[in-house]
Amino acid sequence: MSLGPVMLDIEGLALSPADRELLRHPAVGGIILFTRNFESVQQVTGLVAEIRALRSPPLLIAVDHEGGRVQRFHDGFTLMPPMRDIGRAFDRDHDSGLEIARQAGWLIASELRAASIDLCFAPCVDLDWGVSEIIGNRSFHKKPDAVSELAGAFARGLRSAGMATVAKHFPGHGAVVADSHRRLPVDRRDYGSILDDMRPYERMISTGVVAGVMLAHIVYQEIDSMPAGFSEYWIQRELRARLGFGGAVFCDDLSMKATSSYGSVPERAQLSLNAGCDMILVCNDRARAERAVAALNDYSNPLSLVRLARLHGTGNTVREALRASDEWQAAHALFAKWSERPELQLNA
Repeated sequence: MSLGPVMLDIEGLALSPADRELLRHPAVGGIILFTRNFESVQQVTGLVAEIRALRSPPLLIAVDHEGGRVQRFHDGFTLMPPMRDIGRAFDRDHDSGLEIARQAGWLIASELRAASIDLCFAPCVDLDWGVSEIIGNRSFHKKPDAVSELAGAFARGLRSAGMATVAKHFPGHGAVVADSHRRLPVDRRDYGSILDDMRPYERMISTGVVAGVMLAHIVYQEIDSMPAGFSEYWIQRELRARLGFGGAVFCDDLSMKATSSYGSVPERAQLSLNAGCDMILVCNDRARAERAVAALNDYSNPLSLVRLARLHGTGNTVREALRASDEWQAAHALFAKWSERPELQLNA
């Protein structure tokens, strides 16, 4: 059975019979885990094994695990600083900052791969314009070239640990105040200004370090009337044609309030897929997820199947061997020291 276009979530620490039935549906291609799905390393590793055993090829298993405010798993995983702190280290020492970014990517991916998780939706390559309610210190830096370098180093760290890179939120979420979880942001800048936000993507695509891109739920009103995740302009003309991206394109969660005026979730799903997305997320609303899955029962895109298949994690990482390695011990010690600083206290 091939991978379908829907990534969804589950409620608890183990699969229910209803979960198993839904995850076997041909329209489902992935699952994203949240903090509520994590109790311990042993538990989440068992949950992932159970999910992987449901189908062949296995579903893609993802998590938002950037560090700072966005780190779903804590106990047994290294607590990571927000990426802005790595950007500040980069300002103090260019080469050292890049190496810290690489180590961050490697450590995050290595610990997740030891639990057989395929993807971390990271890095966040939005520029820090100093206004966003939701991006803030998730951004490496305010300068496009700095973000390009740091995100590239982070991506190389991910890849060296067997994990593909999914950069977000294209074409850029950092210049709007509103949080798209709560309402639809509108970016009123002209195209020339938005080019700065796209420069990190251009650099990462040209160097071959990015395998996936997640779209922003934002309307860039001077360019197109549709949010980027529903926009053929942003996906086909900018990301695919101008930037030459051949990897997988994800539409962010269709349960976000930013998308609510664009029809039912099945209608939003179809808008996104028609615009050129390969996979859509529907989270925290099982009824809507089920309706989207049912509506896409016969959906198939051969190119999407190829792009998504490339995102499975590689390598067999044994947790005990990882933690005994010199590389893990050095990286863990580095970030453990950072997490002890008051300004780096992480939210649950």
